[in-house]
Amino acid sequence: MTAPVVELVGLSRSFPGTPPVHALRDADLLVQQGDYLAIVGPSGSGKSTLLHLLGLLDRPTSGVYALDGVDTASLDDRERAGMRAHRIGFVFQSFHLLASRTTAENVMLSEVYRKGPRKQRRARAVEALERVGLGHRIDAMPTTLSGGERQRVAVARALVGRPSLLLADEPTGNLDTATSEQILELFRELHDDGLTLAVITHDLEVADVAERRVQIRDGVLSELERSWR
Repeated sequence: MTAPVVELVGLSRSFPGTPPVHALRDADLLVQQGDYLAIVGPSGSGKSTLLHLLGLLDRPTSGVYALDGVDTASLDDRERAGMRAHRIGFVFQSFHLLASRTTAENVMLSEVYRKGPRKQRRARAVEALERVGLGHRIDAMPTTLSGGERQRVAVARALVGRPSLLLADEPTGNLDTATSEQILELFRELHDDGLTLAVITHDLEVADVAERRVQIRDGVLSELERSWR
């Protein structure tokens, strides 16, 4: 039986203070391959803490986080970095593109630590750009792209390593309504292709596209029913 992509058991994260800040409290969560999950909550609810833990950017205070069946607590920093690079793709509110590099070169940057000829990296970058509908803008500079096209480049960069999990943090936060809908349609298409997505958002319209919705409030994670709205 295939292991869940994400398995959280009693995961907690506290920060020192008087009193201590309990940013995440005893979270349990299963994300299976092909799931499309929205994590919703207001500012200060613990969304960013959860993102950092899921993305292996931070370590929990207690509990278990298994990614593709691997207990991440058993990994040293180098192993965590390798797992993060190979199994997790990130999409952020800001596009984080280098203005001096073409779209293909920006996508290739995600593979800078991978072994293999540069020609193969470019081929994978082109494939990823074609997958997000930008096969015609391979050699364009980011300054000539629209906001939606820049976010598509960011998605292609996240996909080029064929990750187990795509983590998106407020992916439409810098986009207008029409462009946001285009990005959400892209996410629907990627999900239909079998990609596992977890989208962290405060926007209920963004969350409404997902199959599953999890709420985080005051550090407590809870699954929402289909009639959540």
